[in-house]
Amino acid sequence: MATPLVAGLSVAAVAMGSRYAIQAWQVFRTRAAMPRMRRFYPGGFEREMTRREAALILGVRERAAIDKIKEAHKRVMVANHPDAGGSHYIASKINEAKDMLTGKGKSGSVF
Repeated sequence: MATPLVAGLSVAAVAMGSRYAIQAWQVFRTRAAMPRMRRFYPGGFEREMTRREAALILGVRERAAIDKIKEAHKRVMVANHPDAGGSHYIASKINEAKDMLTGKGKSGSVF
């Protein structure tokens, strides 16, 4: 008498598990592909800023065009502006990086 009950519960459990697995597979298949996480430069700032370090800060190539440098500066500065909770030190380094890559002279960091 218990055998048909156990068999029925087993079939129901398999059916519900299969339904859950199919739904999970459909969600997995239709989700947008996640972009790879960027790896950031692990070190700190150098004593004297170089073109390489400036390019790493702004996320552009060392020989990038002026408009790309300005666009990258704006993007990075919006994310790190002191008025929006960012650091004054980081903002000064971002500005120094833009000056270094655009050739506006060697304006040293305040810090």
